[in-house]
Amino acid sequence: MEIWINPECSKCHAATEMLDAAGAPYTVRRYLEEPPSEAELEGVLARLGLQPWHIARLAEPAAVALGMDSWPTDDESRPRWIDALLRHPALIQRPIITTDDGGAAVARTPEAIRAILPTAPPAE
Repeated sequence: MEIWINPECSKCHAATEMLDAAGAPYTVRRYLEEPPSEAELEGVLARLGLQPWHIARLAEPAAVALGMDSWPTDDESRPRWIDALLRHPALIQRPIITTDDGGAAVARTPEAIRAILPTAPPAE
């Protein structure tokens, strides 16, 4: 399991605390220091079943400066969104958790985190 975090983010702190409390093994990726490649971002979006505009933080200064809140959300505009997220990783919603089995979640709520936690195998 990997969690993309910004260490300054309270939602990221809450998510790692829940993972720790559940005893879930994970690695931390400080995605502002180690931004995702285009392939990694595309892979996470595919795992999430989302488009780049679904994980964009539109209130961030870079998004406001780019006017992203008025960008079209269609297939033709998708490369523009991907490029913005790659050039400005702070625009990527956080935390994002990816699991070893191919799952992923934007883990901003306790419910989203619980849904992604591994479950214990049934007792025999």
